[in-house]
This record gives sequence, C-alpha cells and structure tokens, in this order.
Amino acid sequence: MISQAIHCGTESANSRMLHRIMIVDDEPDINMIAKISLESFGNYDVETCSSGVEALKKVEGFDPNLILLDVMMPFMDGEETIRKLKRNPKTSHIPVIFVTARIYKKDLIKYRELGALDVIPKPFDPISLANQIKDIWDGFN
Repeated sequence: MISQAIHCGTESANSRMLHRIMIVDDEPDINMIAKISLESFGNYDVETCSSGVEALKKVEGFDPNLILLDVMMPFMDGEETIRKLKRNPKTSHIPVIFVTARIYKKDLIKYRELGALDVIPKPFDPISLANQIKDIWDGFN
C-alpha cells in the first residue's frame, strides 16, 4: 500500500534546497528504513534521532532543512518537540513533517496549529518516501 501525504498546513517551507533531513522516531526500524530510503532514493544527508530530547540536542549542529517527526514517543512526544523547536529562534524556521499513524481530523488540525508543514501517514512506503517529501517540499516553495 502506498501512503499519501495529508496536507495540513499553509506555512511555506524554507526556500533553500533540500539536502539534509533529520528523522526523529523512537522505533529503530523506522529510523533505519527511512534513512536508507532517503539516502538511496533521494540522495539526502540524513541524521536519525531516537527521541525529541536527542533531536533538540543535535538539531543545531546538523542544521537540517527538514525534520520528519514521529508524534508518539516516550518522554517527549512529537507535539512537545515541535513546540520547543518553534520557540527556539535558531530552529523555528525548520519545516516539520509529522510521520504518524495518528491522522484523525482533530489530530490534523492540531498538527497544523503546531506549525507542521504536512503529515505522512504510517506505515509509509519506503520506495516512494523520498518522492513524497520532495513533492511536499516543492509544493511549499
């Protein structure tokens, strides 16, 4: 099954070219599959993080053009992570796409209010993930 991105925001993506993507997910298999997919099919430089806390520590040093963020994670969920990213002047400009199984209408509204660029539903198709991200990125530039 090929998942489709669910548009939920109107915020413009960063006008820079898309080269570096940070993936934040507490499931090691998801991080590995997404990293391999994006490096192989999109030729992106990819950094993975297993938690929101780790992402907040690494984000400024990696300087991603885009963050793929899981919603449901222990300790600090994706919603709290995006709030902290948006409050920090050094990271507030970085577009975020949620990658989650939680795609009810009320959730999509909340993600938009939090500043998410878009949502890619889990499970995602590793073969088409790079193209989905490129389409989202291009649609907001």
